[in-house]
Amino acid sequence: MLKHDAVGGILLLAATAAALILANSPWADWYESLRSFRFGPEELKLNLSVNSWASDGLLAIFFFVVGLELKEEFVAGKLRDPKTAAVPVAAAIGGVAVPSLLYVLVNLDSGGGALNGWAIPAATDIAFAVAIIAMVGKFLPASLRTFLLTLAVVDDLLAIAIIAIFYTDDLAWLPLALALLPLLAFAFAVQRGIHTWWILLPLAFATWTLVHASGIHATIAGVLLGFTVPVAAKHLGGTKTADDQRGFHGHDGIHGTEGHGPAAQFADRWSIPSAVIAVPIFAFFAAGVDVGGLSGLAESLSSPIAIGIMLGLVIGKPLGITLLTFLITRVRGFSLDRTMQWVDLIGVACLAGVGFTVSLLIGELSFGEGDDRSQVVKVGVLCGSLLAALIGAVWLAVRNRHYRGLAQRRERGDHHG
Repeated sequence: MLKHDAVGGILLLAATAAALILANSPWADWYESLRSFRFGPEELKLNLSVNSWASDGLLAIFFFVVGLELKEEFVAGKLRDPKTAAVPVAAAIGGVAVPSLLYVLVNLDSGGGALNGWAIPAATDIAFAVAIIAMVGKFLPASLRTFLLTLAVVDDLLAIAIIAIFYTDDLAWLPLALALLPLLAFAFAVQRGIHTWWILLPLAFATWTLVHASGIHATIAGVLLGFTVPVAAKHLGGTKTADDQRGFHGHDGIHGTEGHGPAAQFADRWSIPSAVIAVPIFAFFAAGVDVGGLSGLAESLSSPIAIGIMLGLVIGKPLGITLLTFLITRVRGFSLDRTMQWVDLIGVACLAGVGFTVSLLIGELSFGEGDDRSQVVKVGVLCGSLLAALIGAVWLAVRNRHYRGLAQRRERGDHHG
């Protein structure tokens, strides 16, 4: 039961609700002191707050599982055709560009450095988006989840590149280069069939530590480690067919186990720690936004910064994703997956407006934690993300009902046949 994404989604949303309640209750000081409590070796630049350990460390486990799933899709699944894979990549570019443009247009005359936050609405929070589609989309085509995963990972990579180029003054290249050593050692081990935990876990932790020390968001280490794991299973001197070796079986979140390749086995092994432990804990510490009461909420929502963020997340994301997808599919050879319809894509595009983690991070880098505008950013990201999640969830729930009806009619037809 725990392998179903919907279970992880319920836990994630419960943790989110708990964080929001605590952050706006008499226990807010206790919650904030817990989030900001620091521990870890300073020598490795790992004396981090509990919040940072959750968002940079635990979330890397989730990104590792996502990397494994995408590797399977790129090698043996729906994305193995480069022209098919190019569609969600183009969609991700549109989903970054259009929200940023909307924010800039709203804040052109704001002054005071408001334009520094142009990239805040550019990022999709993949953990929240995947959890929502799992909860409302049991009967949706599996290709929708794959499209969302690919789009969100590319979106995050673009956001990390934006942070590195525009918001980071002290990017450390030496730790980044050194991270290649344990990453390559990890890749060599898994390619050789070495799955011993006391060999792989230290290599994975070393990779994560060095990426974190470089100043780049450390969750990228999880994706890279996932991409190194081979998909093909050794089978009587050969490899299994593409259909046999796929470990991702659609929207129920169940992965293959015995007989499948290493990527499927790793995904099966890590899916429960990711969905049941890592992601809910991350949500509990990431989602605690103090809105400042009704008066503070109203004041923040009237700011052009908050308006720009919300417009970017709620309108810019679906508009950019849909527009770029439409444009690339006009080119010969590029098309949506056969099982997807445009009305389904729009629902996923709305869901991609859930910003949260990286959006809050870019907000901190744009204005600084002590700046008054940081509160406005948090309210804008929270309200925009909640609205995008609500619109996307309702839209996809309606589509899920449509596909459930089709499945029931097929079942009745097979029964009568």
